[in-house]
Amino acid sequence: MIGRKQGAGLVDTARHARDRLTQTLVVAALAAQVAFVAGCASSDRAALDAAHVEELLGQAQDANQAGDQATALQLFEEVIKENPTIASAYIGVAEVHRAEGDLQQAATAYERAAQIEPRNFDAQYGMALMLHLLNQLRDAVRGYLRALAIAPADFDANLNIATAYLQLGKARFALPFAQRATQVEPDDGPAQVNLGAVFAGMERFDDAVQAYQTAAQRMDPTPELLVNLADALGRSGRVGEMRDTLEKLLAIEPSANAWERMGAAEFRLGDADRALAAFRNALEFDERNYPALNGVGVCLLNRYIASGRHDRTARQGAVEALRRSLRVQPRQGKVIELLSRYG
Repeated sequence: MIGRKQGAGLVDTARHARDRLTQTLVVAALAAQVAFVAGCASSDRAALDAAHVEELLGQAQDANQAGDQATALQLFEEVIKENPTIASAYIGVAEVHRAEGDLQQAATAYERAAQIEPRNFDAQYGMALMLHLLNQLRDAVRGYLRALAIAPADFDANLNIATAYLQLGKARFALPFAQRATQVEPDDGPAQVNLGAVFAGMERFDDAVQAYQTAAQRMDPTPELLVNLADALGRSGRVGEMRDTLEKLLAIEPSANAWERMGAAEFRLGDADRALAAFRNALEFDERNYPALNGVGVCLLNRYIASGRHDRTARQGAVEALRRSLRVQPRQGKVIELLSRYG
């Protein structure tokens, strides 16, 4: 049996325990409140920092669009200093360097953006384009492939990777991308020119002619387009059309190469005199154009042979032209053979 004093002592003990527990709970509640307030303050600071970075980024982009590249670069770099994980800031830096012509710095900035966001098309494509312009063709191709894995139907990426493959001498690899570019933008003339060049690189000259002719329907004929079309027509055996195309070219932009090709077309059509005149016109533009020198030499040799080998003036003129050609380009086996026979 428990006595009263003992019972009172137990009650007092229980009361003290409750008081201590209450104090403990109050302290814990106050601590939790302090922690909550501190967490709110930390969250508020983070929100303020993010807002500040976002504001800087917007100012940088506005300055870049306004053409104030110095201010834009400074602001983009400030964004990166505040938060080095924002890919768009590195892309902004890249765009500024690109506009200033510093392609290597632009490539480096695009690369950093791509490391942060591997699925960012602008970063991957921008890096590939810079590498392409720096003539780092294999790396550029790999970059374009990464960009196309993100956006397979992008016109510029398809067009440019086809060009890079063509520059690498891999026309067969270029073909599907060149074709896709024309499918994405069927009315784009330069894309058709690019496709024609790919077909020519594969020696599919009839297809090249068709692509070049399609290009001519979609854009003003440029000297480059007309030269390519004339060459493809010649390689397809359509020499009369080649001559007609070269006449259009010469009306727009006469040059040594255009006249030399005209001489080749006239010679293949059997008019040696017109061919000789065209080759000589080419030399008026460039006296070191060795295909034109060869053309003069061959035309005069034909004249010499047609005279029953009596026209020694023609023979001498031919030998002189062929020797001049070898001085410009020594590695010409057929020219050396002609000189050994008639020189």
